[in-house]
Order: sequence, then C-alpha cells, then structure tokens
Amino acid sequence: MRGGVARNAVALGSAGLVVLSMAACQQSQPAEESAQTDLKIVEQVQIDENGAEVKPEEGAEPADPAGDGKAKCPPVSIAMAGALNGPDAALGINIKNGVQLAIDKHNAANPGCQVQLKPFDTEGDPQKATAIAPQIVDDQYTIGLVGPAFSGETKATGGVFNQAGLVAVSASATNPTLSQNGWRTFFRGLANDDVQGPAVANYMKNSLGYQKVCVVDDSTDYGLGLSTVVRDTLGPVADPSCNISVKKGDKDFSAAVTQVNGVNPDAVFYGGYYSEAAPLVQQLKDGGFEGTFVSADGTKDPQFVSQAGEAAKDAILSCPCGPATGAFAEEYQQKFNTEAGTYSAEGYDLGTILVKGIDSGAITRPALLEFVRNYNGQGVARKYQWSPTGELTTNLIWIFKVQ
Repeated sequence: MRGGVARNAVALGSAGLVVLSMAACQQSQPAEESAQTDLKIVEQVQIDENGAEVKPEEGAEPADPAGDGKAKCPPVSIAMAGALNGPDAALGINIKNGVQLAIDKHNAANPGCQVQLKPFDTEGDPQKATAIAPQIVDDQYTIGLVGPAFSGETKATGGVFNQAGLVAVSASATNPTLSQNGWRTFFRGLANDDVQGPAVANYMKNSLGYQKVCVVDDSTDYGLGLSTVVRDTLGPVADPSCNISVKKGDKDFSAAVTQVNGVNPDAVFYGGYYSEAAPLVQQLKDGGFEGTFVSADGTKDPQFVSQAGEAAKDAILSCPCGPATGAFAEEYQQKFNTEAGTYSAEGYDLGTILVKGIDSGAITRPALLEFVRNYNGQGVARKYQWSPTGELTTNLIWIFKVQ
C-alpha cells in the first residue's frame, strides 16, 4: 500500500505514467470473503492506463521458490517491514504471509540452505518505520528486505536502505515519486499511482460514463498522491465544488457527506485506506447518497466489506495487485486457513525472487541487489523485470466490485 507526496509533487498527470500500483487480481481468483456479510470482492476486468480492457495473458509457469533442492548457503535472512498491527494491519499481514509461504517452501526443499524471515512491525507509521530501519540494516545476516509496505514509511526510510546497499522490494508502496529519489536499492513490485490513477479515472469517465465525480483524499502520501492524479485525469468530470480532504483516523465524515449531497455526483472516488473508507461509505449511504463509491488498493481488503457491511454493496475498487491463482492460492489457503488477500501474491513473488537469488549464490547484499536488478521472470501476479529506477517494465490495473 501506498503513500505519496505533496499535491504539487504528485500532479504529474497522465503524461508521467510510468509504473503500477498494488495488489490482488484475476479472473480465476476466488472472491475475497467478508466475515459479517455475504458480500464479496469479485474481480471484474483488467485495464490499461486508458481504462480499456486488457485480456489476461496465458503466461508462463510462475517461478518456484523450492528451486532444484540443491541450494547451499550460510545462515542468511530476509526482513519484512510493514503494518502487522493497527487499523491497516490486514495489508501488511497479507504480504508477510506471502513471503513466509515462499521461504517455507524454499526451506522445505533445500536442507542445505535455510533462509530466515525476520518480520518488523511498523504499524504503517513512518516514524515507527524510521526507528526500525536501523535495526534491519544493522543485522549482518539480513541481505534483503520485502517492504516497507506503505508509501509514507518507504519515503521515510528509503535513504537508509539505499545507504546500506540493502535491496528493498516493496509489494505495495505505490506513490510515484518513490522511484525518483535516486535510490539504487528500491524496487516496486506493482504499478504505481501514475498508472492506477489514470486507469481508474479513465475507467470511470470512459467505460462507466460518469459525468460528475467527487474526489476525496485522506491527506496521506498515498491517498493524496493517488487522488491528485485521479482529479487531473478526470478533468472537468471532477467537480471542483466537492474536492474534499479528510484525515487519516477520522470517523465522522458528516461535513464531507453534506458537501457530496450538495453536488449529487454520479460517483465518489476515495483515495485512502479501508479503515476510513468503511465508515465513509456507511455515512454516505445513510445520508442519502445514491451514486457509486469508488476506491483503490488501499480499500481493497475484506475488512472494508466486513466493516462497511451492506453499505459496501456495488463499490468499485481498483488495484495494481496481481492474481492469487492456481497452486499458490491453494497452498496459501491451506497454510494460513484464509484466502490470499491484497498483496499476498506480490509478497510471495518478491520472496521467491529473493530466495532464487540466494540459491544462485547471491549471498551478500551487493550480490543480491545485482540479482534483483537483472531479474526477468514470471510470478504468480505478473512478470517481474525492472527499469533502472526500480519501476516494473509492464503494468496493468484490475477492477473489482463488491457484490
């Protein structure tokens, strides 16, 4: 998940579309279930930056973290950093579980190379992440990192990991500016918001035919960054009289509801996380809003549905996240007794890439960094190959619907 930057730094518009954003998609993926309602998040269509449908490729077999079972390595570890507690913990846990599954499969098949996963709970807080980053880089056994998960904490710590030469592959941080800091060690495992923002905005405008949209952001790096690109791409469809900013942690959205109802839009787009999206959509529906609630990867989690209940019905959610399909989906369900969620596939794929590097003999930070920089292979979620700035070379977005 995500994060971003100040409004003037993110208003790149559709001209700067470089890379993707965040997490679980595909036609054969099982729908994510809710604990408190029969509603589920169901995949609909894969789209490009213009909002046009792109049929899923029949791709090659995804890389297997087990390898050939002959790997030899000294004791090494991979760190994972993200929210494992707090209101947005579901997203971090999804990633951690994905990485854990990849490492466990590797270790079971390779008795001569046992890799340890070391998770670090940032609670999604940039300040907490800043305190944790030195612990990660000071551990001589840690040669790779999956994370940080959110854009704000990635922005706060990227320089530390870069200085230490520690490869940091994020499964979910989508703020476009993260790849513009000159960091040699940052790699984004999904499309950024310069792809997701135009894709979902063009989908609303061109495919769904919305003529008036209120855009709400949560003032975070992620939410503001994404919403700014959505506003820019929507152009006059984004009604300037309901350009609304709320705050992370807010629970009372009565002022926003009043502002939305004064405009009577076709849709409300919310850039933020599920912990605020759920009460927002509830209060919008209770206040008489009859349009469509649209959000993105920060909201695309079963917790949104379970917390919002029936108010979530017909919500549309975009995500740069990849599909949980085939053997991965089955193994994840069996191991964790729950379906793979948003960013689970990305966590698994990135964990797989790091253990494949270790198996190849890349057992130092410089060697593993070089392995990732030159990697080109198929994963569960997508193909992984990076540009010199750490952006994926190909990016698509998925559209989901709560039904």
